[in-house]
Amino acid sequence: MYEKELHTAIEAVRQACGLCRAVQHTLVSEETIQKKDRSPVTVADYGSQAVINAALIAATPGIPIVAEEDARALRNPDNRELLARVAGYVRTVVPDTADGDILDAIDAGIHDGTANRFWTLDPIDGTKGFIRGGQYAVALALIENGRIALGVLGCPNLACSPPVEQHVGCILYAVRGGGAFEQSEEGGDARAISVDSVARSQDLTFCESVESGHTSHDRTSQIAQKLGVANPPVRLDSQCKYALVARGEAGVYLRLPSRKEPSYRQRIWDHAAGVLIVQAAGGIVSDVDGSELDFTTGRCMEKNLGIVASNARVHAMVVEAVMSVVKS
Repeated sequence: MYEKELHTAIEAVRQACGLCRAVQHTLVSEETIQKKDRSPVTVADYGSQAVINAALIAATPGIPIVAEEDARALRNPDNRELLARVAGYVRTVVPDTADGDILDAIDAGIHDGTANRFWTLDPIDGTKGFIRGGQYAVALALIENGRIALGVLGCPNLACSPPVEQHVGCILYAVRGGGAFEQSEEGGDARAISVDSVARSQDLTFCESVESGHTSHDRTSQIAQKLGVANPPVRLDSQCKYALVARGEAGVYLRLPSRKEPSYRQRIWDHAAGVLIVQAAGGIVSDVDGSELDFTTGRCMEKNLGIVASNARVHAMVVEAVMSVVKS
């Protein structure tokens, strides 16, 4: 089940990872623009989305796509040089692709997320980390009737655990009802992964966002103190945090509501792939009050506030600690 969809997703993410790596090695300021919310978007975001959307359209033409980016800025004549850079990178993966086809592939991701079955894509999750040369992820998931059916995470700067090759990232994937797996970005054999077995809160390792605007670092510190956690938190960008929990390298990932934006709701593409991979690896993912994540409300998770991902053994105690801090 889902063999075709999984194969398509893994190969599309693999191609996009290669494109992103090439851009990251040569990124210049002219290849980055600011969106209205002041978040950055690079030629790699656009190129990755074009490559993956084109692959999905070809292999699964009846399934709509909910993706983070659109091509409005690239269609602006003032940004023709940016479009030329995007097109150049895309053609290294899909030769002879016309500019118009690249724009249309990017814009194929504008679905509102209300279909019974759809793909959701973050072409680069953690763009600020990408720009600074740190961790980022290419995240793709298939949603069916509000449930995540499969998820694929490409992490070009995160080595396999244990490392199989130097300077090569990893791809993690899962299908609902099956286990979670990891393989080298270069391909080869996959290995099953699982969350850690830590049961005592004081032995936990937390991971959280580098960007303080994405979560509340002070609240995380308060929660860690309540739980008696002695280990310092691991901070890294993107859904690579889900990867660390799924591989047993961290026991908890928290994305807490920011005091600056208490009503902010998470975007589905920022979490769907990582959520399923942690669940398939034996973990639990909920919102801050322990409720199941709801993917039936369109592009945003309107019914959920924040994220708590754990190894399952400690989930109840972590949620209790989170609630005591968030509600205070």
